[in-house]
Amino acid sequence: MANTLKLALVQMDIHAGHPDDNFARLAALLERAAGEGDKPDAIVVPEMWNTGYALEAIRELADAEGARTRSFMSEFSKKHGINVVAGSVAASRASLGGAVTNTSYAFDRSGGQIAEYSKIHLFKLMDEHLHLEAGERPGRFELEGVPAGAMICYDIRFPELARRLALDGAKVLFVPAEWPHPRLHHWRTLLQARAIENQMYVVACNRSGTSGTTRFFGHSMVIDPWGEVIAEAGEEETILRAEIDLALTDEVRARIPVFDDRRPSLY
Repeated sequence: MANTLKLALVQMDIHAGHPDDNFARLAALLERAAGEGDKPDAIVVPEMWNTGYALEAIRELADAEGARTRSFMSEFSKKHGINVVAGSVAASRASLGGAVTNTSYAFDRSGGQIAEYSKIHLFKLMDEHLHLEAGERPGRFELEGVPAGAMICYDIRFPELARRLALDGAKVLFVPAEWPHPRLHHWRTLLQARAIENQMYVVACNRSGTSGTTRFFGHSMVIDPWGEVIAEAGEEETILRAEIDLALTDEVRARIPVFDDRRPSLY
């Protein structure tokens, strides 16, 4: 199992309704993330980066079975020898009658797919429930032998899901998102709470830019198991870099034994 992970978070603008533009934009940013500075062990990208929230046309825009995304990310990972937590994309499913899921994938250094997670909690205020199909399984996987979990955007308002992943051993929680103004305080507070209560790293990659009348504030961040923000971006499109020490998760859990002191029979 890796002791440390060097991370690069790609905080990008997204052109809603234009997958080809977004694939090209992300391809350039991924090359920057891989080639500038220290080579990362893992790259993380935002939520729904292929289509944005063009929900009215999502069935026509979605990536059929996620095939284009999976091929694109696998080839990049293999070319550069870098793990990729590939944010999430709109993916249509023949098994669901063409319904679309908001799905996150992850790939190892050899280009092999190691994770797939579809967003469990759909955000009704943006009509997600009218256009997307909810996932049915938590997103637990391993990256470089490190137990990890995936949640997507609105999921972070549900502490039960983060706790389930922590109880299943996750030491790092990856959160791709499209989280807008004016809820920056909620974003920062919820992410720090998930880190503190579960004594694990939280790696959250948000988008930047504007879509229609909605402005996205970025502020991608990496939070340690004490809840301290160790890296945070501003609002602009950027690549945020950080290095995490996985031994800290074990140290924090040993010093304050929250999991040992739980009384689940009472709640």
